[in-house]
Amino acid sequence: MNNIPSDALNAMSQDDKLIDLNAERAKRVHDLNDKRLNEMRQAFEQAMPLGKAKKNPKAKSKNKPKKR
Repeated sequence: MNNIPSDALNAMSQDDKLIDLNAERAKRVHDLNDKRLNEMRQAFEQAMPLGKAKKNPKAKSKNKPKKR
């Protein structure tokens, strides 16, 4: 199965400049997905803008003493 000599494997594992292609691909795919997600968010915000958050009417009741 593995035809690579053990000294070659040791040399590769000690090489600081060795690039993990799977990790780099995962980063690139993640960045592309983030870009696509941001584009979709912007499209939805343009189509259906969110209004300013309304204050919660129950928040005022915290100031009033509870009826017993």
